[in-house]
Order: sequence, then structure tokens, then C-alpha cells
Amino acid sequence: MPSDRLATPSVPADGPATASASRSRLLRLVTWASLAVASILIVTKLLAWLATGSVAMLSSLIDSALDLLASGIAWFAVRQALTPADREHRFGHGKAEALAAFAQAGFIIASALGLALAAGDRILHPQAVTHEEVGLAVTALAIALTIGLVAFQRHVVRRTGSMAVGADSLHYLGDLMANATVIVVLLLSARFNVPWLDAAGAILIAFYLLFGVRTLLQRSLDVLMDHELPDDQRERIKAIVRAHPAVRDLHDLRTRTSGTTRFIQMHVELDPQTSLIGAHQKGNEIEAAIRRDFPDAEIILHLDPHGLDEAARLVAPAGSAGSR
Repeated sequence: MPSDRLATPSVPADGPATASASRSRLLRLVTWASLAVASILIVTKLLAWLATGSVAMLSSLIDSALDLLASGIAWFAVRQALTPADREHRFGHGKAEALAAFAQAGFIIASALGLALAAGDRILHPQAVTHEEVGLAVTALAIALTIGLVAFQRHVVRRTGSMAVGADSLHYLGDLMANATVIVVLLLSARFNVPWLDAAGAILIAFYLLFGVRTLLQRSLDVLMDHELPDDQRERIKAIVRAHPAVRDLHDLRTRTSGTTRFIQMHVELDPQTSLIGAHQKGNEIEAAIRRDFPDAEIILHLDPHGLDEAARLVAPAGSAGSR
């Protein structure tokens, strides 16, 4: 299951421009791959469900249909997030990914509840599973395709930190569990002829989907509510800034994430005797040092003379909170 923290994107050695182009290519490619896999799985599982009548196979079909919808949302969100900042969106379109992830969470919850209802009906009205071999063959194909896709998605998330792709990967991890459950259910049903095992498998999948959606909701809300970066990343930023020989101190560090972009802003304290042009040069050096570890970041530095009276530097609106 994806981590609840956004991965720090890796960067090619030839610089941020190449990194940005590489991330864009990867994001576009993985969203097309996701759509293709979901489409193939829906067709094959529909045929298998019609042949077997298995409610566990139906649950897997529903999950794949959800995957296709989620993949379509991710496809749209990634393209929106990659759109450069414009006159109406000065900070870019990165929050499209968080909105997409939040919508995907709603679809997951709805499908899990619908699946649980279908399983409950099957328990009340048992029905034997037939043509198990068809379901087993289709499920084996689904597992092979899904493992390949999830591995690719994990690679892309490590390289780009994309929330939309991470959310999409959660759907497919659920699909993997659904497929594994279907295989177990079909084998047991064929061997022991116990109809309720089919419904029990579907209920397990529904609970798994509801369990996994918590992380997705939390991550999307964190971005939409401008949650701070994780503590270890904030401490890393502070360490980088304080390592510069001209820096006396820093305060009011504020961070947030939008799409694959981190926004970092702070007040940096320099020697009061530093000239304006000297302060500008040192600010550029500090920004470059931060960007080496956070290549996707938008950085704003406010340069202060060290020792300035605390009351004189309070320019933020009443009630705002800085962090030293």
C-alpha cells in the first residue's frame, strides 16, 4: 500500500529541466498504461463472471471498473497538474491531483459498500459457482497484468511523487487482493461446494478497500488544506540553510505541497552589514542549495538583518504562526 507521505522525487544528474521533462513523460506513460490494463481486465472479467456466476468474480469486475474510472480521473488530473502556471493560476494546477485522489476515495467507498450488499444477498440466496476454470484463467491473467502495472506505478511515484498515480496504484493493489481472493474462492468452491465461501471472499475485499481508502483520504486532504511537509523534510531544509556560512539564523519556515511541487518559504537572517547585492547573491546560493535536495520546489526567501527586534519583524496578519 502506498505510503502516507509523498515521495521525494529523484533527479537526473543533468539538472532540473531534464528532471521535469522526464517526470512529465513518466506520468503520461503510466496513466495510459493504467487505462489500457483496466480496459483489458474489465472485458475479460465480464466474460468470466457471465460464465461462472461468481459474486467474488463480480466483486473483482466491479473493482476493475472502478480502476478504469479512477485511471481516467488520474489521466485527467495528471494532465491538469502538468499544465504550467498561468495568469489565473499563479501557483500552477498541482492541486488537481489531490482533488482527483479525493474523488477516487469516494468511488472506492461506494463500490466497497455496494460489494458488501451484493455479498450479503448471496449469503441469503446461495448460488453454486460454475465453470471455475474460466474464472481461474482470467484471474491469473489479471494478476500478471496488475503486478506489472503496480511495479511501474511504484517506480513512477518514486521518481515523481505523484499523488494521483499513488492513488491509482492503491486501486490496483486492491485489485491484486481481489484477484487472489477470487482464486482461493473458486478453488475452494469447486472442491468443497460451499456457496457462502464466494460471498465471504467478496466481503473481505470490501473491507480491504475501506481500510486502504483512509490513507488516500488523508493524503488528499493534507494537500488541499496546505498541510506542512513531513518533519524530517522540514528539518532537512533548516539544516541546509543553516549550513551556509553567511546564515545567522532562520525563522517563519512555511511549507506545503501542490501536485509534485513543494512550496518552501522562510525568513533568513544575515549579517546586518551585508550589502544589498551581497545579500542577493547569498540568497541565490541558499536557494540553489535547497534545490539540490528539493529539485521540484518553488522557493521564496525573505532576507532579514540578524538581530532585528522581534516586534519590528512581525508583519504577518494577526493569528498567523511562524516556526523557527
